[in-house]
Amino acid sequence: MAERTKNKKVSVTAAQELQILRNIVDIASSELDLSLTLQLIVKIVTEMTDADSVFIYLLDENKSNLVLMASKTAHKKELGNIVLKTGEGITGWVARENKTVAIKARAYKDPRFKSFDVLPEDRYEAFLSVPIIYKGRAVGVVNVQHKSQQDYSVETVNLIDMIAKQAGGIIEHARLFEETKKKAMQFDSLIKVSHSITSESYLDEILNLIVVVTAEMLNSKICSIMLLDEKGEELSMAATQSLSAEYKLKPNIKVANSLTGSVLQTKKPAVVYDVRKDEKYVYRDLAVKEGLTSMVAVPMIVKTKAIGVVNVYTKEPHHFTEEEIGVLQMVSNQAAVAVENTKLMQEALKAREALETRKVIERAKGILMKMNSLSEEAAYRLIHKKSMDTCKSMKEISESIILMAELQK
Repeated sequence: MAERTKNKKVSVTAAQELQILRNIVDIASSELDLSLTLQLIVKIVTEMTDADSVFIYLLDENKSNLVLMASKTAHKKELGNIVLKTGEGITGWVARENKTVAIKARAYKDPRFKSFDVLPEDRYEAFLSVPIIYKGRAVGVVNVQHKSQQDYSVETVNLIDMIAKQAGGIIEHARLFEETKKKAMQFDSLIKVSHSITSESYLDEILNLIVVVTAEMLNSKICSIMLLDEKGEELSMAATQSLSAEYKLKPNIKVANSLTGSVLQTKKPAVVYDVRKDEKYVYRDLAVKEGLTSMVAVPMIVKTKAIGVVNVYTKEPHHFTEEEIGVLQMVSNQAAVAVENTKLMQEALKAREALETRKVIERAKGILMKMNSLSEEAAYRLIHKKSMDTCKSMKEISESIILMAELQK
């Protein structure tokens, strides 16, 4: 390829165009992995234009923001985190207007231009921005940039436009494929949670399984379950899959005037993009130390009553979708059912134990009344005094009296 000059004209030959089209067809017929698909498209555009930089932005689920999803150069931290509103910058304008923009030089001087300090490419001279089309609407934008002035030929712009239109369908199919896989995994996770609730495992085991499964399902760094105390004033840690001792042992959270407490009070989820900067989040220092950024908290509701909160944290900044929040709410409500069922079971056991204890004491009283000619009240006081003196339960004392009576027969 000829050495680039200051005013090089970017164009392609018929043979190159044919090869590019073949490559696009190959991508369309390959395994539908979104990340790989985007990188292959970046590679094709880069080779075709000899570009210094190629970016691909995609519209988010709400079609309101463009998110940087792929680039020629290494931008691991920026991918998924650089966000433009539709209409913002040249890229946002292209997505909103569904029109191509080609700027020969000093692109950063364009009044529509928006710069990001973390992207040195924003100081490049030439800029070509083309909408990625699917069913007549923009679903993203591909940007081509050069360090020096460039003349983008009509043929080149048309070819990239065609690539972008083909890519639109490929990208949407890849998204659908990933969404299907994600839903399948979520379904499997919900089944695991449902099975745990109907099992005979102890509550601690059930809650620990729920946080592990939920963390895997939402790709989160930490998932925790906090339960409301009997007074309804504090939330305490009940389960977490975090290995951090400091996080596990963090103090209880007051329901009043706390972010997590507001979730319990309103019975509505709360989403925080960066807990390290949110004044309502109590443990900002701990979040920084543990590397926590985005959080979603959902109430644990059973029979219209909120009994706790499930928290999910991510390491990298993340915009939680309505579907993710909905799935987490289902898991949270199932966890609430597990807690409630356990409480009911414990209450039933206590009631049965109290009844059995009462029967034993009544029988022991009868024996003392008969053997020592005591009144019912005196017999009871005698059992109670013996219990206090020996630090044993009244049931144990009563069982001893019954055993002695049976041995004397």
